[in-house]
Amino acid sequence: MQQNLKQHSNAFRVGLIVMGLFYLLAGVNHFAHPATYVAVMPPYLPWPLMLVYVSGLAEILGGLGVLVPNGFIFPGIRRFAAWGIVLMLAVFLLVHTNMALHPDAFPHIPVWIIWARIPLQFPLMYWAWWYTRK
Repeated sequence: MQQNLKQHSNAFRVGLIVMGLFYLLAGVNHFAHPATYVAVMPPYLPWPLMLVYVSGLAEILGGLGVLVPNGFIFPGIRRFAAWGIVLMLAVFLLVHTNMALHPDAFPHIPVWIIWARIPLQFPLMYWAWWYTRK
């Protein structure tokens, strides 16, 4: 069964649009400023630049996926994209945890911001997960 945005509340639509645009813009930023993201990649991950581009593409596709109407590409595209965002954010915890364990490697970032990014992932995951159910 297809569900489009007209079947949902204004809060649902606004939240979906904000989330979609957020990930779309964040993904584009990976391509515009890759060095920023390479600098925070854990050293144990291979091919950091490629991973920055892959994660940027994942953010772009997730953002677009939640913005397109269900059935536009295939039924359930929005749910699939929202699950992708949840999984992507879970993987991003590797980066945030590495930064928290090695804050001295990031002297230009306040330590409180480094630590705040870890718990922030969970409401962001919940936000995306909420759209997997609708």
